[in-house]
Amino acid sequence: MFELSAEQIGGWVSAFLLPLFRIGALLMTMPVVGTQLVPMRIRLYLTLAICVVLVPNLPPMPEVDALSLRALLLIGHEILVGAMFGFVLQLFFHAFIVAGQILAMQMGLGFASMVDPTNGISVPVIGQFFTMLVTLLFLAMNGHLVVFEVLAESFATLPPGGGLLTDHHWLIAGKLGWVIGAGLLLVLPGITALLVVNLAFGVMTRAAPQLNIFSIGFPMTLVLGMVIVWIGMADILAQYQTLASEALQLLRDVAQAR
Repeated sequence: MFELSAEQIGGWVSAFLLPLFRIGALLMTMPVVGTQLVPMRIRLYLTLAICVVLVPNLPPMPEVDALSLRALLLIGHEILVGAMFGFVLQLFFHAFIVAGQILAMQMGLGFASMVDPTNGISVPVIGQFFTMLVTLLFLAMNGHLVVFEVLAESFATLPPGGGLLTDHHWLIAGKLGWVIGAGLLLVLPGITALLVVNLAFGVMTRAAPQLNIFSIGFPMTLVLGMVIVWIGMADILAQYQTLASEALQLLRDVAQAR
């Protein structure tokens, strides 16, 4: 008769349970996969599939009783690690969203908003355009594969049951302010060009007070703003590569991976 001991069952449960929660927390919080566009059932299936592929290649997991307090603490640790990885990726995507919102407000398109299907909130159309653009570039350049590679390495560098927040991680947290700076750098040429346009309208109003600047200034700002966005798309790939390299390197630093 085939019998299984409690130690064998506990070893199997810990070998699959702890990686399952880290992978699931990452897929629930990371962009693209962790959005409302992907059903929860699909994310669960992806979590199980990735877990089945990774577990045979991972280092041994600590053996714990699945119903003990220590198991709950280890599960909480894994959820925090996975959510931390997803949070870093969310910051990278939100740099482009912030850039689009700043540019939309500057060119007068702040009122033109639409529901973002990924987050369920209203955002300017320029911000939504930047969101779709960075999503397509992220998938086209295999950014998701780099994320899964870092995730696999994190089980060796941040093993289950190890410390989560160290001095190393607090130093990395201080670098996360680059998101606002990155968003400003993305649209700084456009903001400068629109500022010159507004200054030109101000000079025209001063030179010819009888000119109704509100009737021509607003549509001209919109048209010139769209032209500036179109011209700025010529350099968006180089800017994306720089920001993506910094974001993925920050993710590696968080995971203490090579």
